[in-house]
Amino acid sequence: MVGTVSNRKKPFAVYFDGSCPLCRKEIAFYRKCAGADKIDWQDVSSVSFGEKDLSCQAAMARFHVRQNDGVLIDGGRAFIALWRQLPAFRAIGIICSLPPLSWIIDRAYDAFLPIRPWLQRLVQEETAEDT
Repeated sequence: MVGTVSNRKKPFAVYFDGSCPLCRKEIAFYRKCAGADKIDWQDVSSVSFGEKDLSCQAAMARFHVRQNDGVLIDGGRAFIALWRQLPAFRAIGIICSLPPLSWIIDRAYDAFLPIRPWLQRLVQEETAEDT
């Protein structure tokens, strides 16, 4: 968990890799949910991306969110925080916040990272076939 605190007061922010077809699909799903309009969606692959305490490289390597209090978190715990922001997922987010589930989800995210490139290629090929 990153745990960096920023001195700014901003809405809950999600940092995602807009150059990744898998990430784009997942974020598009979340952006359609009720409550998504209150979230600051930041494409870290964009030229305009810039955060003092979050490099583009770090943001593209792992999923990050910044909570309303300015705390930056990553990995599975970042997904739990996102779920808690969206009414349709809030209950699951609260349940998953509890130990040992939060630990299990964080470890599952870490286990997912090595297969992410393969899944990205799979989604990229699927997207190319659809066009």
